[in-house]
Amino acid sequence: MKRIFPFLLIVASLALLGLPSCSKGGGGGGTTPEENLNITTSPAINGQLEAPGVGPDFPLTVTVNSAMPPQGVRIEVTARPDGSGTAFFTETKTTSAKTTTFQIKNTPAATPCRVTVTVTSVSKPSNTVSGFYLYSRKS
Repeated sequence: MKRIFPFLLIVASLALLGLPSCSKGGGGGGTTPEENLNITTSPAINGQLEAPGVGPDFPLTVTVNSAMPPQGVRIEVTARPDGSGTAFFTETKTTSAKTTTFQIKNTPAATPCRVTVTVTSVSKPSNTVSGFYLYSRKS
């Protein structure tokens, strides 16, 4: 009997230690907050004026540097004459790719144009970043 008691005590202690690891987790852990979007573009969207190009089509590359949101991002690109309300180019892409390319078409000659890029998380619409640059097509 004296030998059985310590053995039962050890078995009971091990069983009690193992219970928390077998229990179903209750709490709110498991998901991490979505990282704020961080992007780079080529040309850069920092308000600068690009040197006039031959055109009429101009490439644009958007790269998501931050962790990609779970449902991807929506990238909206709009080009219009600077100071005018009428866009001559608009394209929206929803993607999970780190790098997305656009081809801005039909740029009017000898007209300063503004390209606005807005990147928005599909899973968290308040997570957004945008900017613009100016460019023109040689006449």
